[in-house]
Amino acid sequence: MIVKETKLKGCFTLTPKLYNDERGYFFESFNKQSFEEAIGKKINFVQDNQSLSYKGVLRALHYQIGEYAQAKLVSVLKGSVLDVVVDLRPNSHTFGEHLSMELSEKNRKQLFIPKGFAHGFLVLSNVAEFFYKCDQYYNKEAEGGIIYDDPDIGIDWEFPKDQLILSEKDKTLPLFKNRRL
Repeated sequence: MIVKETKLKGCFTLTPKLYNDERGYFFESFNKQSFEEAIGKKINFVQDNQSLSYKGVLRALHYQIGEYAQAKLVSVLKGSVLDVVVDLRPNSHTFGEHLSMELSEKNRKQLFIPKGFAHGFLVLSNVAEFFYKCDQYYNKEAEGGIIYDDPDIGIDWEFPKDQLILSEKDKTLPLFKNRRL
């Protein structure tokens, strides 16, 4: 596994070593010991989530606050997505900055998102199965969000705005400057 820190401190891409032959492929998708050594901290994932979404579905930008803040390891099992994270850590040198990258069944990349980040993704393929490990249980009272098209963040979703499919909740999320702390 190749692990590289992104421009956002504490946020890492993980690219597995794929073993292909006439039968198909094999790769190790997670190894706690290797993972913790690579990122330099202990992580105890306690909840796995999986979603299926269709082309144009935008699930963004969500986070948990306080003791329920979540670190996540995300990947795509089928299809492809544009995955986006926003640094919400006030003392970070990259506070308010974002990172976008494609995660797909072809590149098999994973993204480790530390606590203190908002996260979202846009489905680029006809269908996508998205998988994520969380180090904290979901708590509805601790959820927060930021509107996907916040001008201060300036995310280019690389998709026609009139073709985006959002939940009613995601359409009414606050601006970055008005986010829940």
